[in-house]
Amino acid sequence: MVTHVVLSPGMFGFGTLASFRYFEHLEAAFASRFRARGRDVTVHVCAVHPTASIRRRATKLASFVHEVAGGGGPIHLVGHSTGGLDARLCVSPAVALPEIRAEESAWIDRLASVTSINTPHFGTPLAAFFATVSGQRVLYATTALTVIALKLGAPPLAAASALLAAFGRVSGAVELEVVDRATESVIRVLDDAASRELRGFLRTIRDDQGGVVQLMPEAMDVFQAAVEDRPRVRYQSVASLAPQNRARDWVTAVRTPWTAISTGLFAIFHGITSHEDERYPCRAPGDATIDRVASLLGERPPTHANDGVVPLYSQVWGDLVWVGYADHLDIVGHFPGGPPRPGQPTHSDWLRSGSRFDRARFDQMVDRVFSGMLKGEDERSRPH
Repeated sequence: MVTHVVLSPGMFGFGTLASFRYFEHLEAAFASRFRARGRDVTVHVCAVHPTASIRRRATKLASFVHEVAGGGGPIHLVGHSTGGLDARLCVSPAVALPEIRAEESAWIDRLASVTSINTPHFGTPLAAFFATVSGQRVLYATTALTVIALKLGAPPLAAASALLAAFGRVSGAVELEVVDRATESVIRVLDDAASRELRGFLRTIRDDQGGVVQLMPEAMDVFQAAVEDRPRVRYQSVASLAPQNRARDWVTAVRTPWTAISTGLFAIFHGITSHEDERYPCRAPGDATIDRVASLLGERPPTHANDGVVPLYSQVWGDLVWVGYADHLDIVGHFPGGPPRPGQPTHSDWLRSGSRFDRARFDQMVDRVFSGMLKGEDERSRPH
């Protein structure tokens, strides 16, 4: 009997692009833990559209699981960022996905757990910025930077500096021509095949950004009212924060130009994500979520704390299994990892937040998620 772990990426995520595997670290981490228990496991990555509507993404995820997870065995869904919302939507008993036939949903009877990692369950203010004309171009450019920086370690400094200068004017008018020229310069550092692949990926972002609007706190208000948890499925979450002060302190300590630029980009996104609207707070009502974070973290972060993309308290859903200092990309393995271990993927970091997230914390986080998966299987096997 094979256990199936299905990973779903978020807004900045992808499956494999320009020969870089976005979830490489989580793939290896989950596979090694199941095999250490003597379990047969297959880890799958669903290549959903990065910015399409949550319904479209959830439909693709449901269809993908039907295709790859046949033959019996427990199923675990793990969604990073928007991917966590896809997982919740596609298995909610209160939601109908007309494109999915009844027999294509039979796998849900084998679903043991849904894990959301840094997911905006109550929205993120950054989505409101990305929904603007200027924000759409910034999203396009940032996605290109993400891919290239993770693949190569750092994009061209001149182009990255120009992007930082243009992004730095988000409080006024973003210089769109500068953003476009700098983005083109960044893409050109790849070889022809990888460049064509990245351009195609970026075109999909420009063609459909329905999911960006849906991640605004006002829109997630409707999502929460409509989507229900499925009985006998374990829901668990991972949440993180990277305080802005630490990012500022970090940039004064770095000595390479690219690290300073990367830290500056993070600080801009962190500042936008810190904005709060009292009418649509990015957290569950009451103090229970804040208390749960405080009990695990040992401190009580302010309500505007965030990972640079998603507010901290917006990330909590179900059983909070891990919370700590990490930015939005650290948490899936994109952090400075030191010398590579034999047979293990090399960690690469481009979003420099000063969180000081490391391999030990990554392993601790994965251990707790894995433990929750096993609990989900145990709960599923008990009589009704």
